[in-house]
Amino acid sequence: MMNELTLIQRIVVWILPVVFAITVHEVAHGWVAKKYGDNTASMLGRLTLNPIKHIDLFGTIILPGLLLITGTGFIFGWAKPVPVDGRNFKKPLHDMAIVALAGPVANFLMALAWALLARLGVVIGSEAISLPLIYMGMAGISINLVLALINLLPIPPLDGSRILTGLLPPRLAAQYNQLERYGFIILIVLLYSGVLNTVLAYPLFVVQKVFFSIAGI
Repeated sequence: MMNELTLIQRIVVWILPVVFAITVHEVAHGWVAKKYGDNTASMLGRLTLNPIKHIDLFGTIILPGLLLITGTGFIFGWAKPVPVDGRNFKKPLHDMAIVALAGPVANFLMALAWALLARLGVVIGSEAISLPLIYMGMAGISINLVLALINLLPIPPLDGSRILTGLLPPRLAAQYNQLERYGFIILIVLLYSGVLNTVLAYPLFVVQKVFFSIAGI
């Protein structure tokens, strides 16, 4: 269905789902960190759904825009990371893993919300109202599932690496986290080489099928 839209229409359909997916993902990290004793994000005013507080020029605007225009198969991005100070946690590695998991969980919950919005569009008779809801719901499902799955990859500094770090012995975790300086390069290479598409294609197909079914699409 998305292929029926012009580029401008696709940008209009995707902009809100992308911004909210990235913003809520980061707020979820800060909110859970606060629950575990770290108020850093709260003190810096980052526990807000105001996207202006979270927008990263490249990760939130330029990269998703380029991916949308070039049709790589995946649209994703990131916001400015919410600051988290693990020294404020009682069990730093364990608690940091829970904080990291909060981001993907938030994306799965948002995918569900967008699926319900699309479902509403399906049951509404008027195309003028139903089509925008369905298209935006589909975009919301897709971007949130992609963000959740990509962030669960064990590539530092993605959330999956923080989760894995919480499961590793401290010495091995420290060595593993040294890969973080190369993480962004690794991710971009995987994306444009097609490896990321290959790795995530089947898991994405499975979860999209579930959420599109909820949406009635």
